[in-house]
Amino acid sequence: MKALLNILISATVFCLTIIYASFLTEKPGLVVLVCLCFLIQWTMFIPAWLYNTEKFYDLTGSATYITVTLLAFYIGLTLSGWNIYKAIILAAILLWAMRLGYFLFSRVHRDNGDKRFESIKKQPSQFFMTWSLQGMWVSLCAMPAFIALSNQSSEASNLFLLGLLIFVIGFIFEVIADQQKSNFRAITENKDKFITTGLWAYSRHPNYFGEIMLWLGISIMCADFLIGNEIFASITSPLFTFVLLNYVSGVRLLELRGNKKWGTEEAYQAYQRKTPKLFPFIKKN
Repeated sequence: MKALLNILISATVFCLTIIYASFLTEKPGLVVLVCLCFLIQWTMFIPAWLYNTEKFYDLTGSATYITVTLLAFYIGLTLSGWNIYKAIILAAILLWAMRLGYFLFSRVHRDNGDKRFESIKKQPSQFFMTWSLQGMWVSLCAMPAFIALSNQSSEASNLFLLGLLIFVIGFIFEVIADQQKSNFRAITENKDKFITTGLWAYSRHPNYFGEIMLWLGISIMCADFLIGNEIFASITSPLFTFVLLNYVSGVRLLELRGNKKWGTEEAYQAYQRKTPKLFPFIKKN
C-alpha cells in the first residue's frame, strides 16, 4: 500500500508540473524541457537503486539544471540570436549549479553518504519518489529561466540589474556560509558542536537564505522576457524555494535534528533565542 502511494505521489508531482507549465504558455517547448528534467531523474534513479546509493543524487540535480538550461538557451539562439542579458542569466545558473553540485558531491563522499537517505534508499518506491520530487524542484525553480531563455529576445530594463544584484548577494551569502561551516567542521575539537560564528551569528541557516535570495534574483532577471501568464513563473520560483527549504526539507529537517541533538543544552537554547531562524536580523520568522 505504501509503495503504491509513493508511485501515486510521483505521478501526481509530474502531472501537476506539466499542467502548470501548460498553463504558463501554449508553446510546447516548456513542456518538453520539464519532461526532460523528470526523464533525467528517472534514468539516474535506476543505477542509484541498483547500487543502493544516493551519492550522485545532488550531482544529478545540478547536472539537470545545466543540461536543460543550456538547451533552453540554444532554443532562444535559434529563434532570435545572441542576447547578452540571456547570456548573463545562463551564466548565473551555470555558476550556481556547478558550485553547488561540486560542494554537495564532495560532502556526500567525504561523509560517505547522506543521512537523509539512510532509510529512504532501502525502499525502492520511496527512493523513486525523491528523484521525482527533484524533477519538480528543478522544473519549478528554473522555469522562469527556461521560458525566458527560449523566448524571442527583447530589451531588458533596470529590473534586470536589480535581479542581478540580488542574485550576486544571495550567491555570495550561500558560498561564504557553506565555506564557514565546512571550515568549522574540519576542526576536530568542533565535532558534535554547532556553529555560531560568521554569518551563522546572524542566521541559523544563512546558506538557505542565500539560496532563496539568488533564485529571487534570477526570477527578477527573467521577468523582462516573460509575457502573459509566463510572469507567474517568476513568482512561483522563489516562493517554491522558500516553502521547500523552510517547511519541507532544509531548515525544517536541520531544526528537528538540532533540537534532538542539542535541544537540552542552554547554549543552544540561547542561540535559538537570539539568532533568527532564516532571515538575518529578523528575530521572529
